[in-house]
Amino acid sequence: MSIDPRTVILLAGIMGGLMSVVLFFMRRNYPPTIRGLGEWAAALALIFLSTLLLGARDAISDLFSVVAGNMLLLAGLALFHVGSQRFFGQPPSTRAWAGLILAALPVMVWYTSVEPHYGIRVLLMSLLMILLTAAHARTIVRHGIRSLATFLCVAALLVQTGAQAVRFFSAFGTTPDSSLFILSPTQTYFVTTYAFCMLLLSIGVVLMATDKLRAEFEHLASHDSLTGALTRRALIDACEQELERFRRKGRAMSLLMVDLDHFKTINDTYGHLAGDHVLTDFCARVSTLLRRPDRFGRFGGEEFVVLLPETSPEEALIVAERIRAELASPKEQPCCTVSIGVATSRTDDATIDAVLARADAAMYRAKAGGRNRVEAVMPEQ
Repeated sequence: MSIDPRTVILLAGIMGGLMSVVLFFMRRNYPPTIRGLGEWAAALALIFLSTLLLGARDAISDLFSVVAGNMLLLAGLALFHVGSQRFFGQPPSTRAWAGLILAALPVMVWYTSVEPHYGIRVLLMSLLMILLTAAHARTIVRHGIRSLATFLCVAALLVQTGAQAVRFFSAFGTTPDSSLFILSPTQTYFVTTYAFCMLLLSIGVVLMATDKLRAEFEHLASHDSLTGALTRRALIDACEQELERFRRKGRAMSLLMVDLDHFKTINDTYGHLAGDHVLTDFCARVSTLLRRPDRFGRFGGEEFVVLLPETSPEEALIVAERIRAELASPKEQPCCTVSIGVATSRTDDATIDAVLARADAAMYRAKAGGRNRVEAVMPEQ
């Protein structure tokens, strides 16, 4: 069964145009932290316009149908790659791709209007599309997480790269007066592969954006919006899991109850914005002192809890003193010191509340003792 290449190209363009609209509305409704959606939407819009021009071959001038159509296609593929770079937080290679496409423009004009040669145009377009799709696939492989969405995108780009490589080598035997719309199994294969890959890539980037949105919602549900520390609920869950592991394996866990000294005075003197800055600076400095398995959460107000898995009382005291010393050396104003209470799990602890209560009591002893201190509840206490 033969498939009309012109019809396939136009249908692919229409599907791309619809996906462009979808991505445009996603960009309007998604948080600004999810980047690249605008570039993806614009890329599909450019590709849609290119298919309209390419599909109108013989009805309009070759400068529009061939030159403008192919240049818009390259610009769309390049913008698609730039969108993925922005999505993954990488510096976009906009200038490099723009320079490459502009360099290809006079060559395309020459072999379209001055010395028409279909085979040379195919060689040029295939080579540039190989570079664009391979670079795009490399970006997603290097920076994307393993998921169905990234698999779809990478698979579509690699299949497209392979198809263009085959087309590149087959173009050496192409006659100057050949055409994209000559009905043949080879042309049908190239056109249908392109259409299928573009649809698969469009679906893949929509799924990647959805996955990132879900991950951001999960992060917001478990992390304090101001400081980035774990919320109280997420922190308690982590502590309960660690206490259960202590019961199974007998490896002690320790908790640090940390309270900022005279924090209310900072709010009253400098204002709540300054107080917020103190909290965020405090969390940033504490996080640099913790190990990867440790957990740091906001217990309430200016009280924070540090969970130290598989940590003895002596080791926990060292960590607490390190935190106290770090906050006692102010880097900027306003600033405040901390009082820390240390407690370690016991075999008779029925719930994590018992460990938290001991750490809290030790922290209040540190405050009563003059603040900027560390107090600990030893296992025998």
